[in-house]
Amino acid sequence: MTLLHQTQHRPLQRAAWAAQDPLLSVYYDEEWGVPVTDEVGVFERLTLEGFQSGLSWLTVLRKREGFRAAFDGFDPARIARYDDADVARLLADPRIIRNRLKVGAAITNAQATLALRDSGGPTLAELVWSYMPERSPAPVTDDDVPATSPESIELARALKRLGFRFVGPTTVYALMTAIGIADVHLVGSPRRGCSGLWNRDGSRTEIPAPFGH
Repeated sequence: MTLLHQTQHRPLQRAAWAAQDPLLSVYYDEEWGVPVTDEVGVFERLTLEGFQSGLSWLTVLRKREGFRAAFDGFDPARIARYDDADVARLLADPRIIRNRLKVGAAITNAQATLALRDSGGPTLAELVWSYMPERSPAPVTDDDVPATSPESIELARALKRLGFRFVGPTTVYALMTAIGIADVHLVGSPRRGCSGLWNRDGSRTEIPAPFGH
C-alpha cells in the first residue's frame, strides 16, 4: 500500500502548531505554502523569518502589521537608505521585535537585495526560487518535517556570500516552505499541495515553476 493510499484512510489534519492559536490557524489555512514571487513579498518573509529566530512564529504574526508600518512596507529601496536615526526609531518602536542585530540585518539585507537587482543577475525572488528541489518531503507526522534541506543549506551559503545576514539553513528553509518552494504540509493535511506546484507524494505537478526552475 502506498503512502498516499495510507493517508486516504486517515482524517485530514493540520500541523500541530497551526492549532495553537487562531492567528496561526488562519495563517496556515490561507498563507503558509502559497507561492510568493515578487521581490517585496520575498524580502518581507525573509526579514520576518530572521526576526523570528529564537522566538515563536506567533510572536511575529502578532506584530506583522507593526513591522510593515515601521519598515515602510518592506520596500528594500527605502530600507536600504535607513540611517542611525532610523535604527533608533525602530529600536524604540514597541510594534516590532526590538533587537539591534536583527534590525541591522534587515537594513543590510535590503542593501544586498538592491545590489542583486542592480547586478544584472537574478533578483532576490529569482535566486531563492532557483533552489526549488526536484521533490518535496512527504511528512506523515510533525516529527517527519525536516528543519533544513540540502537546497536550504546551499541557498544559505549563497545568500551569505552575497552579504545577507541572519540567513542560516533553518531560517532559509522556513522561508522556502512558507512561500511554496518546498511543501512540508503533512501528507494528510487539506493544505497539502496548496501551491499547485507539488503533488501529495512530493513530486512536482505539471504546473511550471516560477521563473522556469
